[in-house]
Amino acid sequence: METAGHRIALFRIGDAAYAIGDRCSHAEASLAEGELFDLDVECPRHGSEFNIVTGEPDSLPATRPVPTYVVELVDGEVFLEVEPVEEES
Repeated sequence: METAGHRIALFRIGDAAYAIGDRCSHAEASLAEGELFDLDVECPRHGSEFNIVTGEPDSLPATRPVPTYVVELVDGEVFLEVEPVEEES
């Protein structure tokens, strides 16, 4: 999904929801298209795994984290806390 200039991958596990940047920091692949293993999502391009709580890579070839976002569930609805990306003029 895209909101306020951010591409975000949203994951729901039971009663918890997690949001991270949707682009792998190594190869720009969509993490939303990756497979979820416990709290790690695997990049579909090169197999790097990212922790959906911290955004930190848990395996190579990625070495840089992806952003994480504050998520709140209210009556079954998901709310994200994001700052708009300022466009360059």
